[in-house]
Amino acid sequence: MDILGGEKGRGGSERKIMSEECIFCRIVRGEIPSTKVYEDDRFLVFKDINPAAPVHWLAIPKKHIPRLSESKEEDRALLGDLLLTAGHVAREHGLGSFRFIINDGAGAGQTVFHLHAHILSGREMGEKLL
Repeated sequence: MDILGGEKGRGGSERKIMSEECIFCRIVRGEIPSTKVYEDDRFLVFKDINPAAPVHWLAIPKKHIPRLSESKEEDRALLGDLLLTAGHVAREHGLGSFRFIINDGAGAGQTVFHLHAHILSGREMGEKLL
């Protein structure tokens, strides 16, 4: 059972083909090492190799979705579960507060085109974005 109470292996649509070249797909397949914080059958949370805060994790679905804006209706549950998973992992690791950021497209700062969320904590985040 995963952290959200679902059966492991459910929802075959979340296990679609990964990109051969995508660095995050290669991390999921174990071809590139990462420092894992959490993993289940649909998600991987790992430490960013170039942290912008004392805690800087990347939360990714194992399904290759290049950008949030390219997600489909079939991804609705996966996207919601990504948020729930991030919250659960943050609580489990004692983060009192954290920033959750998704960049969509090069103009917004996205450099790896596999949907991912940055989880930042461990310092005052400074300027409010909104």
